Amino acid sequence: MTSPARLGYRMPAEFEPHAATWLAWPHHASDWPGKFPAIHFVYVEIARALVRSERVRILVSNAAVRARVRKLLAKAHVPAKRLEFFTTPTNRSWIRDFGPIFVRRARAGLSRVTRGESNAVAMTDWKFNGWAKYPNWRLDNAVNGHLARILKMTRWQPEADGRPVVLEGGSIDVNGRGLLLTTEACLLSRVQARNPGLSRARLEGILEENLGVTNVLWLGRGIAGDDTHGHVDDIARFTDPRTIVAAVEPDRREPNHAPLAENLRRLRRMHDQDGRPLRIVELPMPAPIIYEGQRLPASYLNFYIANGAVLVPTFNDPRDRIALDTLAKLFPTREVIGIHAVDLVWGLGTIHCLTRQEPR
Repeated sequence: MTSPARLGYRMPAEFEPHAATWLAWPHHASDWPGKFPAIHFVYVEIARALVRSERVRILVSNAAVRARVRKLLAKAHVPAKRLEFFTTPTNRSWIRDFGPIFVRRARAGLSRVTRGESNAVAMTDWKFNGWAKYPNWRLDNAVNGHLARILKMTRWQPEADGRPVVLEGGSIDVNGRGLLLTTEACLLSRVQARNPGLSRARLEGILEENLGVTNVLWLGRGIAGDDTHGHVDDIARFTDPRTIVAAVEPDRREPNHAPLAENLRRLRRMHDQDGRPLRIVELPMPAPIIYEGQRLPASYLNFYIANGAVLVPTFNDPRDRIALDTLAKLFPTREVIGIHAVDLVWGLGTIHCLTRQEPR
């Protein structure tokens, strides 16, 4: 089947205009043992911030859950007209990793037949296997097929040697001009191996064919406490086509110091799709958060870029204000909003992990 890239599709950057943001309402209480009731209110705050500038589409497991969520959002004065609900069972709520990775076709290249909006935006549906770690993933993996039927949207399922290719949304970030940022620890390591036997070059080719990228930028390792084994959305993100904000840890005693310093060295040697050096902006890590003896993957890099806002996880840390101020300078036309994430990160993810952008 002809690939998305050959038909003129590409994955837009998160900072490009959205039609909507997708959420999957949390129901897997064991992701946040002892803290689950508080998580619903964090989702309410996220939805309340998002609807100011875009539609919010929410996955729920059944009609009863939909009714409860509607009531909860109404109490917080979240406008119902900006919300849409889709009923489909899920295992968990980390839609960044199992949800559709949308691609968009340049309107100038559309024929008369394919000029409709349903053809301008399509989805790539990569296999999700619970980060090659957890057993409860099959409902999540089936979500995209269900959504493609509801939305009447073209769907591609990337394969290699007759097998579906595994890829999570949190493992990549793009600038919308041809660059894709990822890590060797997540996509190439034998630990939690997503696609055993696929080489770096083969994976690059698959990403290029399905997401319309031309250059894959490889970082090394992720942060301590990350159960995904190296998602890039905790360590480095594009904020515009030429700027990457990167996590740094100045304390040499910290386990994050060495891998983040190595990632920073790599970034400073990289170039954009036109051969120009990238602009690198450093963002500090928060102080370590440890709960019940477990190191949690707290990072300001797990922010989400909406049409009119940037939602940033905060951790009751003095460095919160540094992160918010730095991102406010990088996104001068958007509100930069801190979302309290100390409870949320107990689930081993924060704001970017639970959101998925749909391009306009």
